[in-house]
Amino acid sequence: MGPPGDLPVPVHFDCVIEGAVAKINLCRPDRKNPLTFDSYAELRDWFRALSYDESVHVVIILPNGGNFSSGGDVHDIIGPLTQMNMKQLLAFTRMTGDVVKAMHHCGKPVIAAVDGVCAGAGAILAMASDLRIATPAAKVAFLFNRVGLAGCDMGACAILPRIIGQGRANELLYLGRSMTAEEGYQWGFFNRLSEADDLQSTAMELATRIASGPTFANAMTKTMLNQEWSMSLDQAIESEAQAQAICMQGNDFKRAYDAFVKKQKPVFEGD
Repeated sequence: MGPPGDLPVPVHFDCVIEGAVAKINLCRPDRKNPLTFDSYAELRDWFRALSYDESVHVVIILPNGGNFSSGGDVHDIIGPLTQMNMKQLLAFTRMTGDVVKAMHHCGKPVIAAVDGVCAGAGAILAMASDLRIATPAAKVAFLFNRVGLAGCDMGACAILPRIIGQGRANELLYLGRSMTAEEGYQWGFFNRLSEADDLQSTAMELATRIASGPTFANAMTKTMLNQEWSMSLDQAIESEAQAQAICMQGNDFKRAYDAFVKKQKPVFEGD
């Protein structure tokens, strides 16, 4: 692992480190925080670097100016894409997919705090997070087919059905319609709803609880949740046996036992 605090300082999105929690948000609230070629690449690189950083244990992706993200910028991305050849287009779509891969492999739980517009690639960022909180005003739209594209973008056809079920995912991906906050909560996309004024504090409370837990074990949980998608049940059970045996060798496991014996709350240190 790299030394604490060696994360790159982003230029194309905002990042504030508060304790063991990194709070990030996209910029340009006047445009509902669109993604650009630069912000895609920077998010990819930042989440890749996060896997080697020991100082941050949880990430929160926040809205900015009442909206989460409107997705790929129409003028900065969609326009130029119409002029690219196949090789250039494939390089772009692979880069955007690499953002999701980096989020999944960063080793830290990611919480999406969603308000207002959450569309296109913005919806993907929320989908690729581990936990999601929303305000009643949140509207999530995987609107790719409304711009003449397939719904299979950045892992949507693999991840979304696992969160809300195949039939509901089919509806959102074929129609490109918005999913309301209440639908998202009922369908399991959102873990909880929060009023806009309380959204950041609710996300921070959740992040702080996770960050105070056994961080090595949490990283193992995230790894297994991702890896077991493609495993048989026998493979998954064996992999979990190995993962749990590794965690049982850790000091946090011993700390929890010692605290239980002393009738105290364990203080985990992530080793």
